[in-house]
Amino acid sequence: MILLDVFINIPKEYKIGKTKLNPGNMSEKINQKPEILLHVCCGTCSLHPYFFLKEDFNVTFFFYNPNIHPPKEYIKRLEGVKTVSRTYSIPLIIGEYEAKEWFQLTKDLKDEPEGGMRCPVCFKMWLEKTAEKAKKLGFDFFGTTLTVSPHKNQNSINSIGLEIETLEKINFFQADFKKKDGFKKTVRLSKELNLYRQNYCGCVYSKREL
Repeated sequence: MILLDVFINIPKEYKIGKTKLNPGNMSEKINQKPEILLHVCCGTCSLHPYFFLKEDFNVTFFFYNPNIHPPKEYIKRLEGVKTVSRTYSIPLIIGEYEAKEWFQLTKDLKDEPEGGMRCPVCFKMWLEKTAEKAKKLGFDFFGTTLTVSPHKNQNSINSIGLEIETLEKINFFQADFKKKDGFKKTVRLSKELNLYRQNYCGCVYSKREL
């Protein structure tokens, strides 16, 4: 059910049959798509990955981003995700805002530049929590929208995801959503919804570099 007053049509490049995925050696399910819990960082970055996945997976969003500061920025990004969720009737799970835990994990990395050694620590925190939640709730896969950003290293993200897959015994969906103009597509879609678009990754340390 569409909850917004204005219905947003699904873009034509994402129509059924445009993109088909090969989920790998997952068990066969008759007349049922596999379920994926998809970590999302903001409304803008959720759009292209959602449309890429939706024909082959039942997608549920998981908003878990304790790195985002200040709190008003966290709320802006959460509201963007809620808008996408309402517009396209996507289930949304909101994780706890564990800011203290994030500061503890990154306290010795505050002087690292954006894209440096601090980023993999964040990736691991987000993906571990997503995998934990996915496993607890019975999802078939977990994944993240992070690779749609040209500022995020897809090799690092996918490597960490696969390590967690081995430890947690739940499938990780490897992706590089920025490929084939994925980032441009997600920005265009966000403009159609008039979503807030940030200019830093979310953490206070990266904001200092602006």
